[in-house]
Amino acid sequence: MHTEFEPPKALRDTIACFWYNDTDFGKEKTLFEVIPDGFSEIIFHFGEELQILQNGGLQSLPSPFLVGLLPHPVHFYTKNRLQILAIRCFPWTVFDLLTLDSNKKGVNTFEHPMAELQVQLKNFISRNEISEAINLLKEYFLQLEISTDSLLYKAGVAMRKSRGTVPVSEIADAAHATVRTLERKFKQSSGHTVKDVSGLIRFEQARNTLWNLPGFSLAKLAVELGYSDQAHLSREFKRYSGTTPGAFARKAKKEQLPNREFVAFIQL
Repeated sequence: MHTEFEPPKALRDTIACFWYNDTDFGKEKTLFEVIPDGFSEIIFHFGEELQILQNGGLQSLPSPFLVGLLPHPVHFYTKNRLQILAIRCFPWTVFDLLTLDSNKKGVNTFEHPMAELQVQLKNFISRNEISEAINLLKEYFLQLEISTDSLLYKAGVAMRKSRGTVPVSEIADAAHATVRTLERKFKQSSGHTVKDVSGLIRFEQARNTLWNLPGFSLAKLAVELGYSDQAHLSREFKRYSGTTPGAFARKAKKEQLPNREFVAFIQL
């Protein structure tokens, strides 16, 4: 079960959506893979322990946890019923939203007032009051003093509107900034370069297209998304997903996995 909730108008420059996922993984500990996309997310989880495969071993994750943009797939383990409440954020806003340093790498544990919501959210989840839990999250973020940098907002809109296909110079023009200023601010706000984020947004479009239309022509997809050729698309797709676009499409067609399992975000 996966449900998405639109953010209030006052939060739409910062938060793409809120979502809830309820999955039964069975009695045995199960590995599942999360593929990158162009968002950062804050994850609250309820039920069995959730672990990440990190440096050859399993590490338990607190609730909530934050993961930045993923450069490659990440593997998680859990079992039985796992419920997720998440906030999907734009990568250039999430760290400022939470007043956190964007330059941390790996898995990091930190104190944050947001963690105090866990008990209230758990109570709502236990009573299956999902809308009430989502409303609590909305109210929490509405009361924060959010100051969206207009330069980053304009750059972000340009990237998502173009599906990550335009060069950095055009994004800078859309944001009315120099490339140097844009790159500096983007690195400070997200921990990544404009090119990094654009590449993930473009991959996200390719991944979603092949999920929804597994038989879509790869040559045509490469042209539509501005890759130099089909080979370029395949290289970039494998870089982020660990598999080729053809293999991904065949797997999607065969298994028909949910379009969006929850995305965990560790800054790597």
